[in-house]
Amino acid sequence: MNAMMRRVVIGTAAVSMALSMAACGKAGSDSSGGDNKTIGLLLPENKTTRYETFDRPLMEKKIKSLCADCKVDYNNASQDTETQKKQFDALITKGVKVIILDPVDATATKSWVDGAAKKGVKVVAYDRLAEGDISAYVSYDNEKIGELQGEGVIQALGDKAKDSRVVMINGSPTDPNAGLFKSGAHKVLDGKVKKIVYEQDIPDWSPDEANKKMAAAVTSLGKKGFDAVYSANDGMAGGIITALKSAGVKDVPVGGQDAELAGLQRILAGSQTFTIYKGIKPEAETTAEIAVALLNGEDIASLTPQKVDSKSKKGVPSKLYGAQIVTKDKIKDTIVKDEVYTVQQICTATFAKACKDAGLQ
Repeated sequence: MNAMMRRVVIGTAAVSMALSMAACGKAGSDSSGGDNKTIGLLLPENKTTRYETFDRPLMEKKIKSLCADCKVDYNNASQDTETQKKQFDALITKGVKVIILDPVDATATKSWVDGAAKKGVKVVAYDRLAEGDISAYVSYDNEKIGELQGEGVIQALGDKAKDSRVVMINGSPTDPNAGLFKSGAHKVLDGKVKKIVYEQDIPDWSPDEANKKMAAAVTSLGKKGFDAVYSANDGMAGGIITALKSAGVKDVPVGGQDAELAGLQRILAGSQTFTIYKGIKPEAETTAEIAVALLNGEDIASLTPQKVDSKSKKGVPSKLYGAQIVTKDKIKDTIVKDEVYTVQQICTATFAKACKDAGLQ
């Protein structure tokens, strides 16, 4: 082999090796060295038990089933926006290309999400509609959930509804879902009850703060000054019910949302009237499917049949799930049937008699 031939062969081998290495690099990392087999997962808080009990493990399990070599980089912001921004920025720095984001403050995310999108990072808004150039959104029809909550209150009041006065304890003002729940509830309650006599938004969905506001309502209105309480979720309903008990207020319907274990037990015991059951599993698993599809550069149209507008983006590809009112007599055919909680988990010794009375054994 002459020198010229040798140079051509060596040169060809070098090009071939370079192309091979580039292909390997493409499969495992982006050009900046980031690992594109990692999906970021950022959840907002842990006061609401569902996030650590259901949302996180369900998404992690589904992602692993769809992509065996994928990793999930998880962080919880503990209700702090600045903490969540740092967590988001850290994922971008690591080269993560898909982030599932359930924002602490949905309006604060616009600059983060827009900046990420410019770098080719896909952000999936989970449960709450984050502002900015998001790629997809998975949640529930949250105004409809508010309507269901309002209907739950009306059903609990029965024939007395039109003469009833209602206290409303709403969710966090930084959570866009809370505003939709409130809007939906007002749509049903306004005109069907005598009056909303006291209404407060509760920062951070805090049960302690809800307890204080309910105590203030009792002081302001008197023990007989209201006939029902709308609570935006089960966690706050717990705080509200404690305040009512401390004040000696009895037989006042209290609604909630999320089908938390403690909420279900209060429903069985009779201190809480209803909750709203939202199937977290389909929400979490669809989000995982979308994240993996985006990671692989696949089309997500079949997973996102709806379009939703945020303040900053029109026509966000979305999937919105429905929900239902759950009272004592419906726990078995919803929560237990869907294996959210077992009878054993719900019916601890304290609630054994209540469970038996409700046909939960």
